Amino acid sequence: MITAGIDCGSKNTKTVVLKDGELIGKATVQTGFDQGKAVEESLAKAVEDAGISGDDVSKIFGTGSGREAIKIADDTVNEIKAMSRGAFFFFPNVRTVADVGAEEGRAAKLDENGNPVDFAINEKCAAGAGAFIEAMGRALETPLEEMGALSLQSDKEIPMNAQCVIFAESEVVGLIHAKTEKQDISKAIHDAMASRIVSMIRRIGVNEDVAMIGGVGYNPAFVGAMKRELKLEKIHIPDDPEYGSAVGAAVLASGQ
Repeated sequence: MITAGIDCGSKNTKTVVLKDGELIGKATVQTGFDQGKAVEESLAKAVEDAGISGDDVSKIFGTGSGREAIKIADDTVNEIKAMSRGAFFFFPNVRTVADVGAEEGRAAKLDENGNPVDFAINEKCAAGAGAFIEAMGRALETPLEEMGALSLQSDKEIPMNAQCVIFAESEVVGLIHAKTEKQDISKAIHDAMASRIVSMIRRIGVNEDVAMIGGVGYNPAFVGAMKRELKLEKIHIPDDPEYGSAVGAAVLASGQ
């Protein structure tokens, strides 16, 4: 059986294609103003990547903040269920998963079948999402893709307010004026964001096997900060973490 999962987010729309439990195609496009167009384009590219015809796809499930725009979907699932099943697809032993993307951070506690039994969502501020690092990077005049590597050059611990982007940005400006090294500020930014996400995870309970999906999973400095906060030697991250929820939707579409 071939199924597709589409995760329509505010920044990017991701699609994966699964065949009998194996990932055979994937694609990402910028969501932009026309969510419906992004959905169709993402699906078309994923199907092409899989080397199949669109008619070969038996069922499509949608998820993400823009899931109502996925008109071509047979059904939609909420982000918590999609992220949980996606993490379980990659790592069947994990019981705690964090999903940290561009616009939101969330965490879920899973049962032995990969279903969420408890969850927490960071909805109040971008300080718990990738947009926080991007905003702080602008204050540092450093591109987002360089922030992680910069942070890894520091071993300093500088406390920072992670409750609000505006307050944190003011702190960054203050640190710049105090001649604090860029790498030390970058590490403080990553540590503050990791602290916010970990406090959310602790509300639902931390298991020894923790997985993380979402695009921020590519950032080694953030992953390192998460491991320090959780006191874990390893956090399980799939090769393409940004597709985690799309995979979960495709898995659910297959009836698993």
